[in-house]
Amino acid sequence: MTEHTVRAFTEELEALGADLTRMGGYSEQALSDAVTAIARRDAGLARSVIDGDKKIDELQREIERKIMRLLALRQPLGRDLRQTVAALKLAGDLERIGDLAKNIAKRALTIQEFDPIALTRSVERMGKIAVTQLKQILDTFASREVAGAVSVWMQDEELDEHYNSLFRELLTYMMEDPRMIGPGAHLLFVAKNIERIGDHCTNMAEVIYFLETGEDIGTDRPKAVDPVMPPLPPSPTQEPLS
Repeated sequence: MTEHTVRAFTEELEALGADLTRMGGYSEQALSDAVTAIARRDAGLARSVIDGDKKIDELQREIERKIMRLLALRQPLGRDLRQTVAALKLAGDLERIGDLAKNIAKRALTIQEFDPIALTRSVERMGKIAVTQLKQILDTFASREVAGAVSVWMQDEELDEHYNSLFRELLTYMMEDPRMIGPGAHLLFVAKNIERIGDHCTNMAEVIYFLETGEDIGTDRPKAVDPVMPPLPPSPTQEPLS
């Protein structure tokens, strides 16, 4: 390549990185606001998260267009190829995190139809763990520190264990009082969305580790065993299933 071509290619990769950083900021804010909307029963904030998801989706499409153009015109090799493919994967994970944050915000609107329950605070704590993990992996992407990627990867089990514990607590609430089935079920969906966000953070850790080292971070991701839900009593607002 000529010096001009190399410089142009470098600038394109840097622009791609800047777009990913911006997308990461939007996703992090969406998740943080969605968790806050659940905790504070803030309908306005929840609607803001739902509306803001369009911005994340548009940025992902723009990143994908840039990547396709870069692959077609530059045909990158080695680390440049890893960086390009990593950008595609990271954008996909960030888009899914945005979608999950939007889903949490939708549940926040629905939960307001029920009386508050104490376990909302446990969901909030779990959500804050996920926000912290996302911030850590975005900081790792900015610094390119492999140790940060390994740290986030190892934290996946912690979030799984919080989910399993919360699952059991919510299930107990619903089995002891059928009136809790409605809000409890919505909080279970919220907790599962948060757990899945943790999985996407772990995916991003694996991508960043491969980007920097050219090797896989490991084969066995630390995971806690998912709990199994027994049959629940019928909701007082619904007829029993025959």
